[in-house]
Amino acid sequence: MEIIEGGVCAAKGFTAAGVHCGIRKNKSKRDLSLIFSEKKAAAAAVYTTNAVKGAPIAVTKAHLEDGFAQAIICNSGNANTCNADGPEIARQTCEYVAEELHISANDVVVASTGVIGLPMDIAPIKAGIPPLAAALGHHSEQAAEGIMTTDTAVKEVAVSFEIGGKTCKIGGIAKGSGMIHPNMATMLVFITTDCAICPQLLQKALRTDIAETFNMMSIDGDTSTNDMVVVLANGMAGNPEITEENAEFAAFMKALNTVNVYLCRHIAADGEGATKLLECTVTGGKNKEIAKTVAKSVVCSSLLKAAMFGADANWGRVLCAIGYSGAAVDVNKIGVAFRSAKGEIEVCKNGAGVAFSEEKAKEILLESEIDILVDLHDGNAVSTAWGCDLTYDYVKINGDYRT
Repeated sequence: MEIIEGGVCAAKGFTAAGVHCGIRKNKSKRDLSLIFSEKKAAAAAVYTTNAVKGAPIAVTKAHLEDGFAQAIICNSGNANTCNADGPEIARQTCEYVAEELHISANDVVVASTGVIGLPMDIAPIKAGIPPLAAALGHHSEQAAEGIMTTDTAVKEVAVSFEIGGKTCKIGGIAKGSGMIHPNMATMLVFITTDCAICPQLLQKALRTDIAETFNMMSIDGDTSTNDMVVVLANGMAGNPEITEENAEFAAFMKALNTVNVYLCRHIAADGEGATKLLECTVTGGKNKEIAKTVAKSVVCSSLLKAAMFGADANWGRVLCAIGYSGAAVDVNKIGVAFRSAKGEIEVCKNGAGVAFSEEKAKEILLESEIDILVDLHDGNAVSTAWGCDLTYDYVKINGDYRT
């Protein structure tokens, strides 16, 4: 497997574009994105578990009931959530895309991100779709820009891998900076691949991997209303279609996981106001569920996030988060260490503090990527979760997000 350029346009048969259509006031920011496959593709998706859901979620769910799609349209600047005419706007958006691309409206995935409860006008979207479709090309970065809200950086990646003697490619773009918590989904992610795989196994691959990637990430503890992860697989690489869980399926899963982990890390690192990426790795768990519960609890701790912002080796907050996680652990066995490019330092052993250099710990924690290493010393299960520090800027950004 190899990391390559191209994002969602790396895979054969996929094009993309992004334009400013007028939803957002800032004309320099793209606010409408389109991804198109020249062939109808197998499709899979996972959605937010929030009971309040954006109108595009229901429309997309209905369109993917047959397991296929050909285009993805997404706007930023307005979530199209809690609006009486929201479903109709989402459906109309699909119809305008279908008309422009000469495909069925039922083969269009629709998504929105932005302010919740803000009235939405279909006019700018309708006007923006023709130039958007005309701009389709190898413009993954444009599409990634068009779905950004408070993000400060484009998030895209692609990899190549071998299936059945054929070179396949898979790539993705994502948006996500705030209102992110591991309770699927946690942002918007669009993934494309030219690997041939049946819809049923594509859905299983996505749902299985989500449990180890996007569901293991938290920025601020809020689960959004519009989140979804969508994968399109058009089969244009020419490999024999994957229809059973064999070595080829395992290879596809590995490629998908590589893309998802990359996007997870970049979403977490770009958390609203964040200055540091936090990666918590738990080892020695009695079972996988315990390891996952502990890792998620640690990265979700607001107190720990604040300590990491201040480069304070307050390991007691790690143990505190483990203690209220509900996981069945033996506190007297737990070890904790912090690691970064500046080195590694043990701060807790057998559930108690150990002597360490505060100066060295601060040097380690001043880096932009921090590893929080937790050893439960109770088994062989391992799990990783991602998060970021909690800063003054997070409050500033969200204090006037709507106004």
